[in-house]
Amino acid sequence: MTQTCLTAASAPAATQPDRLPLPGLLALAMAGYVTILTEALPAGLLPQIGAGLGVSEALAGQLVTVYALGSLAAAIPLTAATQGMRRRPLLLSAIAGFALANTVTAVSPSYALTLAARFCAGVSAGLLWALIAGYAARMVPARLKGRAIAVAMVGTPLALSLGVPGGTFLGAVIGWRLCFGLMTGLTLVLIGWVLATVPDFAGQAEGRRHRLGAVLAMPGVWPVLFVTVAFVLAHNILYTYVAPFLAAAGMPERTDLVLLVFGATSLAGIGIVGALIARRLRAMVLAGIALFGLAALALWFWGDAPALVYGAVAAWGLAFGGAATLFQTALSDAAGEAADLAQSMLVTAWNAAIAGGGLVGGTILESAGVGVFPPVLLLLLVPAFLVTLGAHRHGFPPATRA
Repeated sequence: MTQTCLTAASAPAATQPDRLPLPGLLALAMAGYVTILTEALPAGLLPQIGAGLGVSEALAGQLVTVYALGSLAAAIPLTAATQGMRRRPLLLSAIAGFALANTVTAVSPSYALTLAARFCAGVSAGLLWALIAGYAARMVPARLKGRAIAVAMVGTPLALSLGVPGGTFLGAVIGWRLCFGLMTGLTLVLIGWVLATVPDFAGQAEGRRHRLGAVLAMPGVWPVLFVTVAFVLAHNILYTYVAPFLAAAGMPERTDLVLLVFGATSLAGIGIVGALIARRLRAMVLAGIALFGLAALALWFWGDAPALVYGAVAAWGLAFGGAATLFQTALSDAAGEAADLAQSMLVTAWNAAIAGGGLVGGTILESAGVGVFPPVLLLLLVPAFLVTLGAHRHGFPPATRA
């Protein structure tokens, strides 16, 4: 999820375009696409990866967990340590990290080495997510910030709707190792795209930096972080182990199609968020949590009916698609000029939830089976809904955003 850093400094207004600079924003979206695809690709290939590395599906699922742990460990310290560096060289360094990590994953003969490569990829992701939204915000006037962030985040649903299902299909045809090799090639193309279209910006001045404790104490920051953790944890418990969940539902050959449905509705979700975020942020957060909860209820009671599974997955995807943009924007509003450090905290919270999803989901899978997933999701989503509902003064206020 992944979790971005909105730098407080901005380019002079005279140098900013009066419309969205789409080539540069789409390059940032492609960076997000590479990040999410690298993170989530193992979810659709657990049986093949497990067989290739000689481990169980639950252990193969830890490739997602250790990736998240890398992001979790890197986001705040790397963001703090690199605040003064110029942005584009830093962005390119993070992208290059994916090329290296995916190459090692493609050729690794051992589970331990693959875990190490995935951890390094997660470190790159922690840094990358600390740059994308900040770039998007600085490339446009303030009034276009929300839309620019939405465009920069479109890589997430595209990766989930096209990349992961496509990777799942290709994994069955050409093998999972070659899939990761193709990811390296895509990353090299992205480096050229960034050089051609993304402007460089100066780092943040030392006098404008903020302390972690002071930012966390700001009203509105902790409710956004809590809701993010609960929502993303629920999502990753199900998403990481969607293949065994579908196998138990009698749909073992439909993982790629189910992921396609999820990703397509995620793409619709981010489109809706991009159009309404300036006026309906709070309402969309509440609606997204409620929609995900209804999907969990449907999977709990009718998880053996394929038509209802597709419908529940579609609702889940619609709820998840714009979640990153909603949480990032809400936290940016709550933190004000401290948005840079606050967003690195969001990166940490998001990836802690991803890691927790892999660990909790794997434990449930091994001990109780996938039938316990839906009620566990509800145990997370109900508190998230209540905290959002209560954060009407700070965090998720009902007022229209400027």
